[in-house]
Amino acid sequence: MVKVGEHITLDIIGTTKDYSPSFFEKIVYKIAKKSKVTVLELSRHKFEPQGFTLVALLAESHMSFHTFPEKNIISFDFFTCGKVSPVVALDIIRKEIEHKRIVKKEFNRDTVGLYDDIYNSPGLKKFYIVNNVLEDFTSKVGQHIEILDLEEFGKSLFIDNELQVAANDEHLYSSTFVNSSLKLSKGKDKAAIIGGGDGGVARECISQNFNFIDWFELDPEVIEVCNKHLSKVGNKATEKNSVKCIWGDAFESIKSIEDNRY
Repeated sequence: MVKVGEHITLDIIGTTKDYSPSFFEKIVYKIAKKSKVTVLELSRHKFEPQGFTLVALLAESHMSFHTFPEKNIISFDFFTCGKVSPVVALDIIRKEIEHKRIVKKEFNRDTVGLYDDIYNSPGLKKFYIVNNVLEDFTSKVGQHIEILDLEEFGKSLFIDNELQVAANDEHLYSSTFVNSSLKLSKGKDKAAIIGGGDGGVARECISQNFNFIDWFELDPEVIEVCNKHLSKVGNKATEKNSVKCIWGDAFESIKSIEDNRY
């Protein structure tokens, strides 16, 4: 991770007082002194019939106030590459500006990304911490394919924004999947895999010495990108003599397979 600074946003809720431009300027200088940053220039604009914006250009980045009198909200943000955290602004603003509550958000400005989990709910948000984006493209069959290096799970495959497999814990899924199937059917002559482009299930079937493995996969590019970035998962399963890849829509392809083949 490469960090370049810290950023804080404060949304000051329930402010009914109409503060003057000079008032905000004084606060900027108070915050600048406390955070040990240098104000290079101030730019301000008063809107009609109401509202005011002030932006402070800093040697270490910027600071700004935006007022929304019709909503009784003042929004503040402060980004700095200085040595003192911008969170020091919070205590000053609490003392100087009338409010009912303050909504604070803090984050680093760096090379680490946050990736939305598609199973978020309106009341609960979850993110994956992304250290690097290794692949990001749309395949010829129309799937959005990403390989992301996640902080917790390592290299991971996402298809259409949904996590499919992660290097650090894939073995738990693939081995359990195949072993559970063997408890239902002991035969190891033939196996059908629907999907599984990462190759983990195929690898496990090979390790269990299945004679023939029919692998139904929609998208060859998923297998290609996994072979490139998640090679230990598939372990070159497509190169094994026992594995036959059948490309296309598996639900259509499997209709042509004779009954009781597997």
